[in-house]
Formats: sequence, structure tokens, C-alpha cells
Amino acid sequence: MKIVVKLIVAITLTFCFLNAFAQEGNLSMSHYRLGVGDKILINVFGQSDLSMETRLPDVGKINYPFLGDLKLVGLTLSEVESLIYNGLKGDYLVNPSVAVSIIEYRPFFIDGEVKQPGGYPYQPGLSVNKAAALAGGYTERASRSDIQIVREKDGKQISMEVSVSHQIQPGDIITIPQRFF
Repeated sequence: MKIVVKLIVAITLTFCFLNAFAQEGNLSMSHYRLGVGDKILINVFGQSDLSMETRLPDVGKINYPFLGDLKLVGLTLSEVESLIYNGLKGDYLVNPSVAVSIIEYRPFFIDGEVKQPGGYPYQPGLSVNKAAALAGGYTERASRSDIQIVREKDGKQISMEVSVSHQIQPGDIITIPQRFF
């Protein structure tokens, strides 16, 4: 009996550790801010006329039933949920149940010394190496150092030098330089 209890405790602790590790890996995505090109699903439980699937346009606003134009670019999913919840609560619904999820992230772009430069659909957990693999792999002249990423942060373009294991984000522009002999 004691062995079974110890085994259950060990399994439970292992599960809690793995769950915490998985959440830490996704921590940056929990703070993910929506951008132009993201495709989202807004679901209001029991209200099919208020549920919608939409891609965020260049202006960053969508026209939502009863609430009109809502600017969603730059907001997190929980901020969008709160915005819609507060807008619908009271006048339209007593206690709306709102859930917002990302169906498709905006693409990332990779250029320079890869076999097929261009834009590719973002997938959570992509590193520079994985992004290069999606682009057909590195060319013979590709440098694995001095890799540049241009990322938009707070409305400004920032450039940073990264390693091949660096995690990328939607909308990133990755430049793989040519190495010199």
C-alpha cells in the first residue's frame, strides 16, 4: 500500500513539473499580441450570431455585431475577450461567455542564404533552424552566426542578432547572412 501511495505521489509530482515546464515554454505565447494577418475565432457560447471567424485586416479593426468597430491589433486574447465581454454585458446579455482563439498566425519571413526564401505560416515553437528547414534548408554559403531578426515591438521595428536556436515569432523577418571563408 505504501509503495502505491509513493508511486502516485511521484507520478503526480512529475505531471505537475511537466505541466509547469510546458506552460513556461508557452509563456511568451500567452502574452502574444494580435497583429495584422492573424486569423481568430470569437465564440460567444449559445449566441451563434455573435460568434465569428475573421482575419485581422490592415486597419487592425473588425466590425463586431452590436459593438461596431473594435481595434484588436496589439491586444492579447484575454484583452479581446474582456473587451467583447464588457461590451455585451448588460445591454445585450446578462453574463456572456466569450472565448477568443487564434486559428492561424500571421506568417514569418526568411531571406538570405536559404534555398527558398519567402513567407511561411508560423507555428508555435519555431526556432531559426526550423524556419530555415521550412525554407528548404541553408545554402552552402549560409552562415550559422550573425543571424538577424527584425521584429515589431510596441509599434517600432527592432533588429537583433540571434543564434540558430532562437525562438521566432509571427511577423518576424529572418535574414540568414552569407559566410566568408
